[in-house]
Amino acid sequence: MGEFDAAGEVVSGALLGRAVESHRGEAGHGGHGGICLNCGTTLTGPYCHRCGQAGHVHRTIGAIWHEILHGVVHFEGKLWNTLPMLFFRPGELTRRYIHGERARFVSPMAMFLFSVFSMFAVLQIMGISPPAEVGTVAQFEQGLTFARQNTESAIADARESRAKAAPGSERAQKLDKRIAGLERDLDELEKVPLSLSRASGKGLNFKTGWKRIDKGIEKANRNPGLALYKLQTNSYKFSWALIPLSIPFVWLLFFWKRRYKGYDHAVFVTYSLAFNSILFILLTIAGGLGLPNDAIAIAAMTITPVHIFFQMKGAYRLRGWSALLRTFVLLHFIAFILVLFGLLLLGLGLLG
Repeated sequence: MGEFDAAGEVVSGALLGRAVESHRGEAGHGGHGGICLNCGTTLTGPYCHRCGQAGHVHRTIGAIWHEILHGVVHFEGKLWNTLPMLFFRPGELTRRYIHGERARFVSPMAMFLFSVFSMFAVLQIMGISPPAEVGTVAQFEQGLTFARQNTESAIADARESRAKAAPGSERAQKLDKRIAGLERDLDELEKVPLSLSRASGKGLNFKTGWKRIDKGIEKANRNPGLALYKLQTNSYKFSWALIPLSIPFVWLLFFWKRRYKGYDHAVFVTYSLAFNSILFILLTIAGGLGLPNDAIAIAAMTITPVHIFFQMKGAYRLRGWSALLRTFVLLHFIAFILVLFGLLLLGLGLLG
């Protein structure tokens, strides 16, 4: 079912993106003449000049699949114009969109919605999505105790078999390796605290004075699994909050330059977030295919700053040193933005 859910996420993201995407400049169907079936205006072209509806409308089952296919694969061909530039010429893409080339490219918000939904679909396929069922502290403790007892029993059985094996035989060597591995597993299990409250001394048992927050803390302390589930799902639902959180910090980099407007910064931020969502997808897939974690970490820490540098340099027409300095400052801002976003998610989880 996870694969079907993931496919649903991709379709939902594409259709949401399509809903906010402009239809202007796209190829229409049907010829001139007739009246608009929406408002009754006489048509002078493929679209109604009054309400914007296409002169030719579909009324078949196949049309539904056609619309879904266009939403997922095409964005009427705009996606294939946008993706290469988003990856290799992000500054030019941002600048051209800001200065009016809207029909050629997927809008920043549509691109962001599509990438975020696709990201969580990939996480679901890769088995990194929030669990469908979450356990209580008691269930966690019971499972951990069972794992320890099961490992101890396996060690005892392996030692008994080792005592019966001929010294120096291949079977004895295999059993020695198995015993050593099980003992390492048991050591790791012993390091895990039996409960979260024992791990932190007092757990989450503190009061803020705000009843709703205190009630949320009590629930999180009683069922940390559910708290984690809420945190993960809220990061998905409220990922759009990264846009308004980021815009003021980008504005600070240019506040004395009046030719740059708030809209320009919003386009820059939204395209950048869309790129990083797609990058996360690619790195997640690469990890699933066996790429070492060190290589993934290096790619993540390298590609994002380089992309921000070139996007900023091209979008704002900056000199190299100026773009580099602003990129350095923005990377520090991003760390603060992520802290704010984490606090927002934590607050929403406790209030929820």
